[in-house]
Amino acid sequence: MSIWNFIQEQILGMKWLNELIGRGLIMLGLDVEERVGGSVRFFLYDVMKITLLLCFLIFIISYPLLLLCVLASYFFSYSFQVYF
Repeated sequence: MSIWNFIQEQILGMKWLNELIGRGLIMLGLDVEERVGGSVRFFLYDVMKITLLLCFLIFIISYPLLLLCVLASYFFSYSFQVYF
């Protein structure tokens, strides 16, 4: 398995999450090869995947803005105090 296949399947595709949910459902006694078990597996996998990706995107987008605001308040706080 090349590095690109590993990144695409395990990290971007979150295959590990799908396998983890499948093992958990099997431990609960639900057969994931049937329609109901497969549907529950897909629903849980999709909900968790979307939640993780949204949290990651929000963190990536908001962190530089937070850092910029902290730096701006540090460097420009004196000039605001003088004029206001």
